[in-house]
Amino acid sequence: MGINLKGRKAFRSICLFSILSLFVLAIIQGCSSNNTNSRAEEKTTETTGVPTVLNYGYIGVNELNLPNAAEGWGFHKGIIQEELKKHGITKINLTGFPNGPDLNESLISGRLDLGGLGDTPAILAKSSGANTKLIAQPLTRNIGYLIGKKDGPKKIKDLEGKTIAIQKGSFMHRYVVGLLKKEGVKNYSLVHMLRPDGEAALARGEVDAMTNSSIYSQKLLEQGFTHLDDASKHPELYGSSVTVVSEDFLKKFPEFPEVWNKARQKALEDLKKNEKEYYELIAKLTKSTPELVKETTPIDWIEEEAFTDEGLELLDGTKKFLVEEKLAQKDFDLNDWVTK
Repeated sequence: MGINLKGRKAFRSICLFSILSLFVLAIIQGCSSNNTNSRAEEKTTETTGVPTVLNYGYIGVNELNLPNAAEGWGFHKGIIQEELKKHGITKINLTGFPNGPDLNESLISGRLDLGGLGDTPAILAKSSGANTKLIAQPLTRNIGYLIGKKDGPKKIKDLEGKTIAIQKGSFMHRYVVGLLKKEGVKNYSLVHMLRPDGEAALARGEVDAMTNSSIYSQKLLEQGFTHLDDASKHPELYGSSVTVVSEDFLKKFPEFPEVWNKARQKALEDLKKNEKEYYELIAKLTKSTPELVKETTPIDWIEEEAFTDEGLELLDGTKKFLVEEKLAQKDFDLNDWVTK
């Protein structure tokens, strides 16, 4: 028996309703599946305990917001981000600081998880009770310079009774104190000034000399200021760069030192294949030239391993000096600080 017109309309309505119902059900199931996957991802992160965000501080405020050496190249190329993402860290916040003490304050307060800075401020912070662990020593030839004002002191002995601008708590602070002690200069004044302020004061003749790092010192020498000394003549006064991590972050991610150093090594391997581009990048960071960067901080000064025996010996010597000179609050065991 056939279906009448009214019946056919009802039949079509039922079919259309069924099709729409199946379509809506498919969408709901799809959304449910996506939510399940999201919950699974969140659960994995919670299970491992690895933070998804890493706050990293470095020395050297610049327009590109990048550190130097292998770390800077690694962030610039995305190598470090890619490696850390494999372990659950999906966002990295980079913050530049004018000096080590300022970086230490942020690390101690918990605003930073990781910091790359000079050995002296890192040691001073540890000696005062900072809860940090040392996970790398990527540079062991940081050379401090002592630059005199124009028509001012010509040799170290001329600094008797004079005023020297320093960045308090920096590796250059340790260098100049060690140098003056070695040369027998006892009557002098040290005033804390950040690099731009120190350079301006030197130009105005308000200070007799200042400490500075390699690239910026070369710029001053080109302007006619006096080269009084540099640490290349006193290897025991070299500074080094270190990487420290907060103990709180390390508790959440105990394998971080190994993960970080593998990422840095990968960045260094890539850097060595692109030397020209690397020197151009650092020149932009320091507002200098690739030639000057290559002359003052060559690639072969970057350590391949997280630690070397020579580097740790230098670090221990720096610590002992700071303790003996009462610049550090108290001594501590270097072996307890180092985490490999």
